[in-house]
Amino acid sequence: MTVNRIVRIIAGFFILLSLALAHFSGQIDLSHVSWLWFTAFVGANLFQSGFTTFCPMDIILRKLGVPETGGACKL
Repeated sequence: MTVNRIVRIIAGFFILLSLALAHFSGQIDLSHVSWLWFTAFVGANLFQSGFTTFCPMDIILRKLGVPETGGACKL
């Protein structure tokens, strides 16, 4: 597993965990349609992409011609 994949897994997990903690402590209500569902989608996508390497944003950016690597931090 690469650093990039582990970072995606951890970031997605923390997003989902923070939403769950806020929901179960009564601070937010996820039963109503809100922008928090978008946050949950982003967190779930980050988490799954760390395991499956499938990320829709990667595909979109590649089709737009954005290079995968570059800059001063080439490994």
